[in-house]
Amino acid sequence: MLWSRRFDGLDALVAERGNALLATAVLLAGSRAAGEDLLQAALERLMRSWGRVREDRERYLRRTMYHLAIDQWRSRRRRAEVFVTHEPPGASDGTDALDLRDAMRRALVQLSPRQRTVLVLRYWEQLTEAETADALGCSVGTVKSTASRGLARLRELTANWDLELTREHSSNGTGR
Repeated sequence: MLWSRRFDGLDALVAERGNALLATAVLLAGSRAAGEDLLQAALERLMRSWGRVREDRERYLRRTMYHLAIDQWRSRRRRAEVFVTHEPPGASDGTDALDLRDAMRRALVQLSPRQRTVLVLRYWEQLTEAETADALGCSVGTVKSTASRGLARLRELTANWDLELTREHSSNGTGR
């Protein structure tokens, strides 16, 4: 059987929703490279279950990504996690929106994996507390308390952003 017939609809799913899925994976994993790996692993699992998953394959794929992310941060508890201080520089267009997005990604990486996952599901994916709890296999109360602690930590991490961004722009000559 031809690949295109066996996985009918996969090309369309990836073409239409690939960027959104990758963005979620990057936020869950903490870096672009790890996000790409996470999405790839989820796609592999979807393909293995393709015949059984007839309805809402995107939902199945997202749920698989969430569970793989959970598995990763659970295994990190058993071994030390090493964060890279910076990623290789990409092509920068110099807009404030990209700077803010990068700063937010760096702030999210500083959260615990559980807090990062809950915040991504709640505020990036816009799932309800109940949907988030269902996706993570925990209680709504756990989602609420984890989100609260994660948001409080983000507030601490971003408290002096305006001052730092102003200094960065004035030191490299871009000004505000």
